[in-house]
Amino acid sequence: MQTQTKVNKRTGFALNPVALAIAAATMLPALAVAQEAEQDKEVIELERIQVTASRRITTVEDTPYNISVINGSQLEEAQIVDSVEMIRNMAGVTAVDRGYRNSGVLNNIIIRGMNVDSSGNGDFALNAAPTVSSYVNDTPIFANFILKDIEAVEVLRGPQGTLYGSGALAGTVRYKMNRPDLDYFSGSAGANLSRSSGSDGFNKNIDGMINIPLTDTLAFRANAGVIRNDGIVDYSTIYELNNAGAPVAEGGDIANGRPVFTSKEDADTVDIDYGRMSLLFQPSEEFSALLSYQYQSDDIGGRRQVTRGTHWVTGEEQQYGDYQNGAIQLEPSERKVDLLALEMEWDLGFATLSSSTSKYEHDGSSVSDNTGFYAQNNWFAWFYGGSPRPMAQAVRTYADEAFAQELRLVSSTQGPIDWIVGAFYMDQDTSASQDSFMPGFSEWAQASGFDETLASWGGTLTDQDFRYRDKGNVKDMSIFGELTYHFSDDFRATLGLRRFDNDIENTTTIELPIYPGESDVSSASDDSGTLFKVNVSYDLSDQAMLYGTVSEGYRRGGTSAVPLTGGFAENPAYLNYDSDSVTNYELGVKGNTGRFFYSLSLYLMDWQEPQLNVATPNWGFYAAVNGESAETKGLEIETRGYITDDLQFTAQYALTNAKLTDDLYIPSGTEAAPGEFLQAEAGDRLPSTARHTLSAGLEQTHDINSDYYLVSRVGVYYQSDSRNALSSNPTFDIDLPGFWLANAGVALHADDWIATLYVKNLFGEDAVTGVLSEAYMGTDPAENFYGNASKDYIGQPRTVGVSFNYRF
Repeated sequence: MQTQTKVNKRTGFALNPVALAIAAATMLPALAVAQEAEQDKEVIELERIQVTASRRITTVEDTPYNISVINGSQLEEAQIVDSVEMIRNMAGVTAVDRGYRNSGVLNNIIIRGMNVDSSGNGDFALNAAPTVSSYVNDTPIFANFILKDIEAVEVLRGPQGTLYGSGALAGTVRYKMNRPDLDYFSGSAGANLSRSSGSDGFNKNIDGMINIPLTDTLAFRANAGVIRNDGIVDYSTIYELNNAGAPVAEGGDIANGRPVFTSKEDADTVDIDYGRMSLLFQPSEEFSALLSYQYQSDDIGGRRQVTRGTHWVTGEEQQYGDYQNGAIQLEPSERKVDLLALEMEWDLGFATLSSSTSKYEHDGSSVSDNTGFYAQNNWFAWFYGGSPRPMAQAVRTYADEAFAQELRLVSSTQGPIDWIVGAFYMDQDTSASQDSFMPGFSEWAQASGFDETLASWGGTLTDQDFRYRDKGNVKDMSIFGELTYHFSDDFRATLGLRRFDNDIENTTTIELPIYPGESDVSSASDDSGTLFKVNVSYDLSDQAMLYGTVSEGYRRGGTSAVPLTGGFAENPAYLNYDSDSVTNYELGVKGNTGRFFYSLSLYLMDWQEPQLNVATPNWGFYAAVNGESAETKGLEIETRGYITDDLQFTAQYALTNAKLTDDLYIPSGTEAAPGEFLQAEAGDRLPSTARHTLSAGLEQTHDINSDYYLVSRVGVYYQSDSRNALSSNPTFDIDLPGFWLANAGVALHADDWIATLYVKNLFGEDAVTGVLSEAYMGTDPAENFYGNASKDYIGQPRTVGVSFNYRF
């Protein structure tokens, strides 16, 4: 058996000296400025960042709760286009970095450690809704759009159900897009070329924007771009397949021949097309209407995930290389998102009425190598006669389609009372499917004389061994609002309320050839309730505010629609899962001295009946169950300011203590044998959450002459170790080591263009944030499986690049 491999792609990256040179270059102007020590410059103060997260135009300093903002120019200058890298600049917010493959399946953002699901998830749409809600302008959608032509991203920590129609347990992330400008014709064009460790090619990104005032009251804006990234990871042990997609037999011996191995280098290619068009109509200062359409399509060649351990395919005990994956088949994915929205505002004098009407469609598919999973469960020998060329393939799809309508009325009169009232309706259809195949099985069975008829099971094995369909509908209706009373210019109190009503339906169809016939299960549930919020704030001075909040959050329950009778029967305890809730207690202080901003908050989030996504014990159907309780408490600090007039800094730190406060039990596999399994114990840490996270950066501006100036940046990010899954099983309960990331860049600015040289992940850290272990999906020679489908979810390797952006 032979395969071509690159044993150590990390050491083969020829641009390391360039990376070091960029890092050094970013520090030289800063050292020069420190030596100049000019005293006669005008004092420069921090810009006060405006936000609209409270549904009013305020600043971060004047908003009496914990909010972080990163504006679009910061994203552009730091070459940030994805949410994982973006949120690492915000205290208390983390993410599992799964790369671009299947990036729309799961919301990977975690706020304040509010997560109980495994870091290894990511290939299939889960039952429970995410703990974090996401908005694009005023549309509730999670789509992981490329971050281009963004005005700002606002992150609100804690429940937000009294301000936003789509409530959430842990917080809300809102992506504000740039609006058309009625006054100026403008545009931009940009190109980015980079190379990553492990890759033999380049990453090529091109984007453009144009803004056209059509009349005094009508303006059009459009942006579009493409991303073409060469792959990083080598699939070093893939089977050679025939025209039917079945493994080729060595020597043409269908009955006994072993597989023929080959490889594909840099398999995880990234092809993304994206764009947005918007039309603004503003006939008067009192009325405006914004019609927008946004799309994105992804075509990803494979996983940016690597295999550790012994590379058995070579016939020697050679280890997998730094950027190698041991899957025996390629694992591509694709998806498409379309979002259409109409947002209108009327100034009624006493209040502003806002309407947001939106419809979106989001669907995707992927191929996954399940061979290691089958091998570790001994299914090839038990069910499939021990084929010499085992191959298990899962073809999965997901779809999310919704219509949403949100109305808000925000007071604008003078006086001691401010108020906001709103109504929200959402009709959401979701679906997910899995078709599992054993390519070449029937051909092998016929050639080897294996009897495909299993009399004891009553069925016949075929190349397709599993078929699963899940369809759901959620209707979410709510009214919400807040009332603020200003006792004085310095002291105010807010009372918020949300009343909700949900209706949920779900239908599941399951078919295994082992058993004749299908199993169709339908179920429905509904829920309603009321949530409250109390917030008080006091201005300690013109430059500082003290605030406190008690708020309630809620996540709807649902149904897993698992079969309860027949050959696929599961315990009825898996059929439905209840809603979970959180009570958030927070005390904070924030201020701005002109040259220095700071925000500090202490919080405790009491989480009742947390929803855990699981696989059922008998057949591994996707389901969700409730635990008893968990809590997360901690400290968040964010600062930014000027060291000198030319040198700025930012720093964020979070201490997060997230743990179970009661034992977590999982129901047994059958109703006939009732019981529970201990999944995790009280005091166990919640997964995917580091106890310590830190990010910091320096930005220095150096005037070259009246036409040009130089901006140099360095940044670091650190997170301590985290837990892979909430489980007592060592197959899943794996400690993920902490890591440091360092970025640097230098940009030359002119009036109408910017040229940037940058490096990301300077020291080439693996930055692992999730694992599927070898014990779960690894090699098993007894099952004739010599590949290895275990994987580490690594971050983006060291990447060195140059970008150029022209504006007109």
